[in-house]
Amino acid sequence: MSLKNIFFGLILFFSFSLWSQCEQVFVSGRVVDTMNRDMFYNLMVINKSTGRGVFGQPNGYFSVYVNSGDKIALSTKGYPVYEFIASADGDCQNHILAYIERIPQEIEQVVVRPLKSLEQIKEERQALSQRETRLVSGINVLESPITALYQAFSKKEQNKRWISEQQYKDDQRRVVKELLRLYVAFDIIDLPEATFDDFITFLNIDENFIKTASEMELVLFIKDKYEHFKALQRR
Repeated sequence: MSLKNIFFGLILFFSFSLWSQCEQVFVSGRVVDTMNRDMFYNLMVINKSTGRGVFGQPNGYFSVYVNSGDKIALSTKGYPVYEFIASADGDCQNHILAYIERIPQEIEQVVVRPLKSLEQIKEERQALSQRETRLVSGINVLESPITALYQAFSKKEQNKRWISEQQYKDDQRRVVKELLRLYVAFDIIDLPEATFDDFITFLNIDENFIKTASEMELVLFIKDKYEHFKALQRR
């Protein structure tokens, strides 16, 4: 046997021995967040090649035996997944130091509205008035029949009246919303602001009652309607 063949055989022998020795890799390491010193109570070490996983330690340390070449993922809630391929060193180990950063959290915009006093709301209730649209009526119809006919059938005039009515209704709902915010603040009712519009529609409150009712009458009316509203929701 030639010296060349012997040398080639030794290379194959040592390569096979090294491969056999490192078929299993001891993977260990730690995940680190340099911005926060939180404990990683939910750290999972997942072998994506085999579908198995183990928990890491709360301080971020972990260790697991895997096959050489396995794909490993370090998963922690609130952080991006850190992935790597298990690769053995001379001692059949693979040490990992994984630096991770918390995923930025989007917080919904919070609108803070100052509460108005009962006296301010009372003034707004009394000030509710529908915008005049200069309709010709009564004896004026006889004096200006052409104007009266125009107002009755003109789309432009009808649109003006419709817009005025909608603005008036919006003003009413706005005043009632201010009342509801105040009642919620004083624990008279327990109603999320997201349901205010539904509750106001359910109230169907008379416009004259809004203007002239006393504070006690309003509280009793809305409190009673609130109980009915909640009962219907439970059903």
